[in-house]
Amino acid sequence: MFNKPVNGGRNLTILGLVSIALAIFTTAISLIIYHNSGDIYLDRSRPGFLPEEKEEGIRESNYVFDDEGTIDAKALDEYLENIEIQLDNLKRLGTPYDPIPLSDESLGIPDVNMQESEY
Repeated sequence: MFNKPVNGGRNLTILGLVSIALAIFTTAISLIIYHNSGDIYLDRSRPGFLPEEKEEGIRESNYVFDDEGTIDAKALDEYLENIEIQLDNLKRLGTPYDPIPLSDESLGIPDVNMQESEY
């Protein structure tokens, strides 16, 4: 009655390959649009992000503990002094639910209007 051969495996393979090709094509198109629109330069979560020229040097005051070398009393004192500065900044913020801790100044975000007027 049903002598017609079934090509289900072949059809499933074709469907899989077409769907993978469609996914690659649409992803490529979206990445081209993302790059050409300039939004790629606004994405700061991207690894290897390079800050704009006017932003360089904003965070120079942050202390980074040297992860190579010896740990002696001098290095420990320097580290503790810098930690105390950060702790004092945190203590000045008050309660964590105030709008002050999330202000641009407390987060270290410079005023763009102020920087542009300096140049």
